[in-house]
Amino acid sequence: MTFDYSKAIERLEEIAKKVEDPQTGLGEMDKYLAESEELITKCREYLRTAREKLSNIE
Repeated sequence: MTFDYSKAIERLEEIAKKVEDPQTGLGEMDKYLAESEELITKCREYLRTAREKLSNIE
């Protein structure tokens, strides 16, 4: 499966809303924070790879 940067950003925005919601319990927050860390890592890798590809083109 290929990584979809746009969908990852959308999911991070959803997670941010849920974490900010006072109705979200601590157990859920742990789950959302772990998922967000994973998504952020993947986004950084994607951007790093894209930057390297652009540098090679120049």
